[in-house]
Amino acid sequence: MAGIWIFAEKIGQALELLEAGQTLIAAGMSGELAAFSWPGGPDPEVLGTGGAAEVLLLPPLAEDQPLEAYGPAILAEARQAGPDLLLFSATARGKDLAARIAGGLDAGLCSGCTALRWDSESETLEMERLLYGGAAVHRIAALAFPILAAVPPGTFRPGAGNPDRKPRTRHLPAPPLSSVRVLERKPKERQGLDVAASKIVVCAGRGFDKREDLALARDLADALGGALACTRPISEEMHWLPEDLCIGLSGIQVKPDLYIGIGVSGQVQHLTGIRGAKVVCAVNRDDQAPIFAAADLGIVGDLYAVLPRLLQALKETASP
Repeated sequence: MAGIWIFAEKIGQALELLEAGQTLIAAGMSGELAAFSWPGGPDPEVLGTGGAAEVLLLPPLAEDQPLEAYGPAILAEARQAGPDLLLFSATARGKDLAARIAGGLDAGLCSGCTALRWDSESETLEMERLLYGGAAVHRIAALAFPILAAVPPGTFRPGAGNPDRKPRTRHLPAPPLSSVRVLERKPKERQGLDVAASKIVVCAGRGFDKREDLALARDLADALGGALACTRPISEEMHWLPEDLCIGLSGIQVKPDLYIGIGVSGQVQHLTGIRGAKVVCAVNRDDQAPIFAAADLGIVGDLYAVLPRLLQALKETASP
């Protein structure tokens, strides 16, 4: 069986990959779409309305088993059914699973895949990934199948879906017990809105002098109904904000309608994460900062002088 298989931990990620798969099939790639689901995972019905012709149902895992324990079951099914392409959401777990299954299939893996195209004339799958911290694009042509790709969340937009579409379902056998045991589960606490899903993102950079000054950026995000994010130095070096708010090559990729970088220098690793933003605004006192080369609108000035004026203007605009 040829076709495209989808594995993603969250339904939003799965819908993005299903849309990418439908685009490939519309361009002439043969086969149909199948997606994995499991107890607590993406809803099979939603996967069907999102484009999956078949949902492969994985059995429940024991409490002490990690999600990665599904790897052997997916590998065994792929060896038997022979899909042409397996798409994984490039989360930490997704990348780990993709690498293990690629090794088991002796197949190629494009990790960090940012584009997928099907050339119907040469019947070649073309993929792209970033190199050198986002300074270059690596184009890959898959001449043999199967092939795997790990796609960063947010790379594609979910499609409109079809509520009348009902997928077939098929139950897969239980995987063997993994030697890795889960000792404790702690839910991650999210601060504020989901940055990846927000239409407006206010990003704090190293131009802030003190941690408490980030309240200015948070106030701006709240006034605009947007999400607060940050650059790598703010999360990883200063530990002023959690790492899951970091935008960039090694962080999250965003596609907001409006991105506002406050005190962000605009290094290429960060700009990689905002390539999909529709409008980019920047506030920086250094008129030579690289962020201005990527910005649609820019304010050269001290953020401590600019932000209070912006907040005041928003307050006056919102007043009846």
